[in-house]
Amino acid sequence: MIPESFVQELLARIDIVDVVERYVPLRKGGANYSACCPFHSEKTPSFTVSPSKQFYHCFGCGAHGSAVGFVMQYSGIGFVEAIEELASSVGLSVPQTERHRSEQVKKAPLTELMARAMRFYREQLKISPKAVDYLRARGLTGEIAAKFGLGYAPDGWQGLQQVFPEYNDNALIECGLVISNDQGRRYDRFRDRVMFPILDQRGNVIGFGGRVIGEGEPKYLNSPETPLFEKGRELYGLPQARKAIQEEDTVLVVEGYMDVVGLAQHGVDNVVATLGTAATDANVQKLLKLASRVVFCFDRDSAGDRAAWRAMEVSLAHLADNKTVEILQMPGNQDPDEFIRTQGKEAFIHYTRNATRLSEFLVRELVKQNPLVTAENRAKLVHDAKPLLQKIAAPILRIQIVKEIATRAQVSQTEVEAQCELKPLTRNRYAPAQMKQRPVPSTIEHKLLKIVLHKPAWAAQLPLDLIDREQPAGAALLAIAEAIAHGELATGGLGIMIEFFRGTAHEPLAAAMATTSEEELDPAALEVVFNDAIAHLQHTQLTAEIEKLTAQARQGLNLQERQRLTDLLAKKRGPPLAATDTPL
Repeated sequence: MIPESFVQELLARIDIVDVVERYVPLRKGGANYSACCPFHSEKTPSFTVSPSKQFYHCFGCGAHGSAVGFVMQYSGIGFVEAIEELASSVGLSVPQTERHRSEQVKKAPLTELMARAMRFYREQLKISPKAVDYLRARGLTGEIAAKFGLGYAPDGWQGLQQVFPEYNDNALIECGLVISNDQGRRYDRFRDRVMFPILDQRGNVIGFGGRVIGEGEPKYLNSPETPLFEKGRELYGLPQARKAIQEEDTVLVVEGYMDVVGLAQHGVDNVVATLGTAATDANVQKLLKLASRVVFCFDRDSAGDRAAWRAMEVSLAHLADNKTVEILQMPGNQDPDEFIRTQGKEAFIHYTRNATRLSEFLVRELVKQNPLVTAENRAKLVHDAKPLLQKIAAPILRIQIVKEIATRAQVSQTEVEAQCELKPLTRNRYAPAQMKQRPVPSTIEHKLLKIVLHKPAWAAQLPLDLIDREQPAGAALLAIAEAIAHGELATGGLGIMIEFFRGTAHEPLAAAMATTSEEELDPAALEVVFNDAIAHLQHTQLTAEIEKLTAQARQGLNLQERQRLTDLLAKKRGPPLAATDTPL
């Protein structure tokens, strides 16, 4: 767990404009900067970056947040990784828990071993005519081989001993480069294979895939699970494909390493591969953060059919109404690499644009399993659809699929929903921010929270005893005031405030207010609204106390209570609150 104080210090040290410009060219216009949004396709810039607020916001897709949020969304990495990347850029060391520190210490030497192994394999490729001829026969150039760091593992039992004199080092086994058999004899895991380095988000080598040259089994051999490498969470080729994925807002997912590099050789760069034929929940979550359209591209064989069904199953729980997942099954016995080499890029692109939508694939496969010629099969269709429909996370899409199932089964939509025990869905987290956010009620606490998000130092002036802590906005205001009072929150821009609420119950409300108050008010006007809102709170309390004493007066007041009521009434007859309804 990274201390909140460090996150605040980091955000105070960095400039969001500098951070965003590392990835997106910005153009200055007035107080802010603008660009075409890197998170969705557009021709007219709707993406703005505010240096005063340290906040970015896209008026097209609703993406918004701090510098940390931008790096997370753009790079598809987690919070900790984003903090580490930003901290490194300004020379800060991230304080870590003992557990995290020990994990990093454990991984560091393994990362170095993997890097040395990659360099060795690349050098071996240069002196192996067999491996070079194989890659040339697959249509690959030296440029593509260098882009993906391709190499060759020589056909010997202990080839790595050339680069690792301490071949008995257990770390070589731990990172999966070397195997020890039951007799204690050590040998290289990868032998006589073309080597494909698997990189993490930072470009570190975390594993390898080895492709056999010629005939042999297994065709592909992956690194085992190690402290560096968890294959269910990784995608081959993602660092190289990231820019193209963002430009196309589409990612193609193939089965093999050679498909990735083969398609890249022909100019199709937005391609990644799962490490094994089955897609995982982690894969789909990562892909849907990177693009609005995900196309799984599989061979037309039994293994490809199983992989397509599995990709459909795991995608259901992560769908959104503004995202599409599609299934593309290659014609004949060709894989994507073979197809593009024989048919060309344009034919392949045309083919991908006509992939089967996931909804169509789901219904088609269910009907294929249950031909609708008998009442029994139509009933079984609904029965088999039940676990799939229950997984679907996109509300509108689920309705559409339910209607299609109902039509095929010759029953009503209501009957399908009842039989499948479908509960109402909330919006998916991948939906655009402006779609997820409900209108913010215009209470005094909400008005104050809008202001304090931009001017956190003003929280010190809040009459905390008058704020309704039962309201979400009131609770958020009290959290800000308490954090500032205890020195736990820097009084910086909006970006700092958004990060302060990350992962808390207040995060959705703070995000909604941050993106619904984009119009700039001059400081004087903002101060008028703030002071008026506080006066309104005081006036409300005063009215409530008068009403209470007036009610008691009906039963009779003592001298002290009568004097109190007289004073309150005089106070209430003071100057009117002219700016109470000032909009914000």
